[in-house]
Amino acid sequence: MSDVLSQNEIDDLLQALSTGEVDVKEFQEETKEKKVKKYDFRRPDKFAKDQLRTLQIIHENFSRLLNTFLSGYLRTIINVEVLSVEQLTYYEFSNSISDPAILGIINFKPLNGQIIMDISTDIAFTMIERVLGGSGGTLKELRGFTEIELTLLKRLLVKINKLLIESWENIIELNPSLEKIETNSQFAQIVSPNETIALVTLNVRIGEVEGMINMCIPHYVLEPIIPKLSTRLWYSNTNKEVTSEEKNAIKIGLEKTYVNIRAVIGSARITVGDFLNLQIGDVIQLDTKVNEDIKVIVGNQKKFTAKPGVKKKKVAIKISEFIQEGDDLNG
Repeated sequence: MSDVLSQNEIDDLLQALSTGEVDVKEFQEETKEKKVKKYDFRRPDKFAKDQLRTLQIIHENFSRLLNTFLSGYLRTIINVEVLSVEQLTYYEFSNSISDPAILGIINFKPLNGQIIMDISTDIAFTMIERVLGGSGGTLKELRGFTEIELTLLKRLLVKINKLLIESWENIIELNPSLEKIETNSQFAQIVSPNETIALVTLNVRIGEVEGMINMCIPHYVLEPIIPKLSTRLWYSNTNKEVTSEEKNAIKIGLEKTYVNIRAVIGSARITVGDFLNLQIGDVIQLDTKVNEDIKVIVGNQKKFTAKPGVKKKKVAIKISEFIQEGDDLNG
């Protein structure tokens, strides 16, 4: 049968439309129903919800490791937490990168390809200042990074990079390596603009400074292990026993962690009126006797009693007794 209508058929169709024998709306609805969306079965590059949830669990583990590492390395209070895990195109991610930027290009071996660790400038400059012995704070005026600052950041990123190994160990035995650091997003084009990526956003607080660390992970990099990105498989692998080597590594890490120690000579209660009238030379009587041991606070717990004294012209204490339970200071 020919697909081309004859003149008589066209005339009959027009007459049927004019008399109402054929409803035009039926043709319109049929046309709407037949609309299709293109789908490339060769590259179904979409992350399922369960896969994104698994990536969140992986990076929650990474954030805890990063929190512990940075607290010891920078010797200050750090807080790291996962804010979001979402699916974007690389174009959307690259458009959100600040200028200047700190972009760590990481080879995700043994997987093929690279990922990006994007560190906000506020966090980057604060980490640099802490490494150099400063208090850590935001810059009054935004500027680029010097070669010395980039070298310091590269050393730090190499150490942070190693934390990814433990974070991903339930999924794959990674051997990631930092290839380079870029400060311009145009030189960090690791995939095509339309490539699907998973963007993991970490919120980092260092003292009073707050910023983000973004992990850009292209879909094609994770393709070989996509079936393993399952919360069921993740939790089934977390029940394994901790090895003696892992216990030793944790012990070594804890031994290098700094803690605050305070020797409390005594305390007293005075009225607000007395406090406002205090002058140089006034004497405040404490609740500790002269021959009585003082409390030594480690972190937020009473751990020792000690006798105050002097050593090499500096105030010192001599430990007298160890408190087994470590009573909570707030208790």
